[in-house]
Parts: sequence; C-alpha cells; structure tokens
Amino acid sequence: MTVWISRRPDREVADELATGRGALAGLRLAVKDNVDVAGVPTTAACPQFARVPDRDAAAVAALRAAGAVVVGKTNLDQFATGLVGTRSPYGVVRDARRPEFISGGSSSGSAVAVATGEADIAIGTDTAGSGRVPAALQGVVGIKPTVGVISTDGVVPACVSYDCVTIFAADVGLANRAMTAMAAGAADRPWPADTRLAAPPNPVVAVPDRLPLLDATWRAAFDRAVAALSQAGATVVTIDFTAFLAAGAFLYDGALVSERYSAVGEFIDAHPEAAVDPAVAGIITRGRDIPAHRLVSDRVAVEALKRSALAALEGIDALVVPTAPMHPRIVDVAADPLGTNARMGTYTHFCNLFDMCGVAVPAGTAGDAQFGVTVLARAFEDAVALDVATLLTGQDTPHDAWPMAAADSAELLVFGAHLRGGPLAHQLTDRGARFAGEITTAPRYRMTMLDSSPAKPAITRVADGAAGSALVGHRWRLSPGALGSFLAALPAPMQLGKVELADGTWRTGFGCDGQAAAAGADISGYGSWTSAVAAGAAG
Repeated sequence: MTVWISRRPDREVADELATGRGALAGLRLAVKDNVDVAGVPTTAACPQFARVPDRDAAAVAALRAAGAVVVGKTNLDQFATGLVGTRSPYGVVRDARRPEFISGGSSSGSAVAVATGEADIAIGTDTAGSGRVPAALQGVVGIKPTVGVISTDGVVPACVSYDCVTIFAADVGLANRAMTAMAAGAADRPWPADTRLAAPPNPVVAVPDRLPLLDATWRAAFDRAVAALSQAGATVVTIDFTAFLAAGAFLYDGALVSERYSAVGEFIDAHPEAAVDPAVAGIITRGRDIPAHRLVSDRVAVEALKRSALAALEGIDALVVPTAPMHPRIVDVAADPLGTNARMGTYTHFCNLFDMCGVAVPAGTAGDAQFGVTVLARAFEDAVALDVATLLTGQDTPHDAWPMAAADSAELLVFGAHLRGGPLAHQLTDRGARFAGEITTAPRYRMTMLDSSPAKPAITRVADGAAGSALVGHRWRLSPGALGSFLAALPAPMQLGKVELADGTWRTGFGCDGQAAAAGADISGYGSWTSAVAAGAAG
C-alpha cells in the first residue's frame, strides 16, 4: 500500500515519542505531502516539484509544539487535485480494507495511515472535499474547519481562496484535541466576537430533500444515521438542496479552476518532463486561458447560490449529508477518471465555496463499504458542527471544543435557574454558550431563596469572620458578544461580580443585590440549588 512518500527513521521517531511533552505527547503524526515539514522534501506528489523547507508549516509547528511526533509524509492526489487517491506517480493509495477499491483523496495517505494505525493523527487539506471523502471511505473522523481559522502558511496551494488544513483521527475526541493544538497556533482569519461555542441541547438539523447518486443500500445507510440523530434529541427537517448541488459544478468546471493554474500551472508548463498525472494536468492547465471576466462572473454566481443556500438554513443549526455517494473500484476511476471524481464530490464541492465548516464521521456501513456522513455548519460555527457530530457518534460532548483555543470567550458561573438543565439555561444555550463543568466556591457564601418566577437563589458573599458555605454551581463559556447581550437583558436584583472558588481563583459569576438577598430564606445548608430543589426547600 503506497501510503507514504517519505518516512523518518523508526528509531528517531521512537526516541521523540519516548521523551515528548505536551497535550499530544506520544501521538504519531502523519503529514500530507503538500504541507511542509522542516528538513523533509515537500513533493505535492510530483518528484520534480520537490523542495526541502527550512521550517514547518504553521499547522505542523503547532502540533509538534503540543508534543506530536511526525512519522512521515503521506501520498496524495497530485497537487491536491482529486477526490480518489489514484493520481500520484508514487502509486495508487488503496482502501485499507478492500484493496481493489479507492482510498478517497486527495488526502489519501493521511486517511489510510490513521485507518491502519500507522499514525494516530494526520494532517490533510481540503478544497473540494479532500479532508472529508477519504475520512468516510476509511471509517475515520475528518475535521474541516472554517476557511482561514487554521493557517495555510507552508501549504502548497490548490485554490488559495478555499484551501483548508484538516485533521484525521480515529474518533471525534482525539480529532478535537489535535484541532485544539492547531487552533492555538497561527491563523489567517480572526474569529468574530459573537461566535457560537456550542450547539443547543436539541439542535435543529437539516437533511437534503433529494440524494442524487445514492443507491438503495447507501440511502438506507443515510436514513439510519438520520434516525440515530433524531433519537439522540435532534429535530430533523428537510430543505431544498438545489443551490448546494448547483454550486459544485463551479469548482472544477467553471472559471474558479484558474486558481489551480495560479498555484502550480506555471511549474507544469515549465517542466514538460515532470511526472504529472494526465487528469491533474488537464484540470490545472485548463485554467491558463480563462479570462478574468469569467472568474468574476462565476464568483458572482457562486455568491448568489450561497445566499440561497444559507437562506434555506435559516433557523437551522446544521446540515447533515452523505460524505460520499459511493465507493468506486480503482478500475472504475481508470475507466472514467474525471466523471468518477466529479461524482465523488457531489456532497462536498459546495462546502468551501459557501464558507461552511464540517465534521465527517463514520456512520456504519453501506453493504461492504464504510459509510460516513458530514455535519456542516455556517462559518465559525465549528463548535456547533462538532457537537452535532458527537450526537451521531454517541460520544460525550467535550467541554473544551477546539474553537475555544482561538476564539475569544468569557466565563460565567451560575448557581440557580441557569444551571445546566434549569428553566433559564436556554438564555445561555440560545446564545451558543458551552457547558464547561461543575465548580465549587470557597466557603464564604450564602444562598437565599428569592420570591421570583421561576424560583431562583441569591448568592452573596459573607463578611470576613462570618460563617459561610461552599456552594456548587456550573461553569459556562460564551462569546463576548453573547455575554454582552445576556447582561443587557439581566433583570434586577441579579448582577455579575467576582466569585472566589475553592481553589482560590476568582471568576465571574452570578450574585445578587444584598438587600434583596437578605429578604429570602437561607438555604445555604443544602450546598447547591439543585439539592435545595430536590429537598423541596426551593420552588
């Protein structure tokens, strides 16, 4: 199996694994060979294109700084042009389970390295689906972030306006850890102040009104995934998929392909002796003579389709689609290289054009093939996509979703009706707040019951020397914009202030006007609002 283009010596890798430190210590990292690793040739699957960079790509540097150890560089569809994994002079990358079938591409070697256990995590790239299609066909997780939130510095461009660095891992939890490390590094695009940091507890999820190219077996696999999502608490609705499908044709068949020529076309023209795959050469050189007015026209057309598509998603948290419509054999691609590749991108081509993010997850099998779905969300709603993906996989939703490593966020401690599951928690979750665990205050506080509807407690700090209680509450994280709108709606006598925790730190949390709090019955002895309610002392 031609997974690797180059590998580091096993002893060197083992020594680094044994001595590594950081959040990703002990994890083996595979890197798609259009992404720079210092001192290792970057070929983009073209030997004559090879160069040896003197520094890591930003994404590689971030993962190494967190303790991950590079094992080697992986094979790919040449110049990241393709979704099949067969377009490389270094050989066809085959499916990890059924060698007569394709791996999916263009991040073929990276996905297979994870699927076979040769790497724990792997870097891919995604322009038209290259970080999602191979994830589906190999039964692994692929996270494709919002364009620009992970730097593409040190990445050989395919279409510079749409390229993304992606992560493959065996499960969502590990993929989230790796993305957290990358998100803490350099970025090409800032996060907005009103970023949603979580999906609501019962998200509204859309599915397409039609599923072209899926046969009965694959359609049944998709229906099972949607049913599982519904059983997990999501509300499933159907939307018009016309605009999404229409946009896909622009990426390869329209003037946007001129970006591929801008990236590597002059190299191909100047090196006729280079081992360039004929299908890749045909796609890239087609962009050489496209007039600028056509590029402008196509961008206008794509923007119009984007507006239509996003209008269809109004009031919806995420869109779930099959990641791929089929799993072709290698001979099928050889017989119809362009047609097969185009069909593989049916449910992926529109994503980056519409500035969406996605998480591709395994969803069982379709006959003998691995089957996967992708959860898509609007730009910067990467945490929403992650949460819906965990509903599909049955994994616990992480408290530390990876966008929190880069997006500005504020902390809020709550003790009453805004506790997770409480009657006013929706005021936070509707604003994209993320539950971040339980906390306990220092034993310096008093809890009384306010005469309000719904019932809620008042938290006040006792005077020095006075007897107080340690109180249990919940911690939320939310964007600065969300916190601002929440504060603007906060009614008297509630207020925010600093609260001392049991570990001696001070955090922002709910308090109450002292006069209003003094009028209520003291329920501090219960230790938490939840216990007081359970005992019948509140409500």
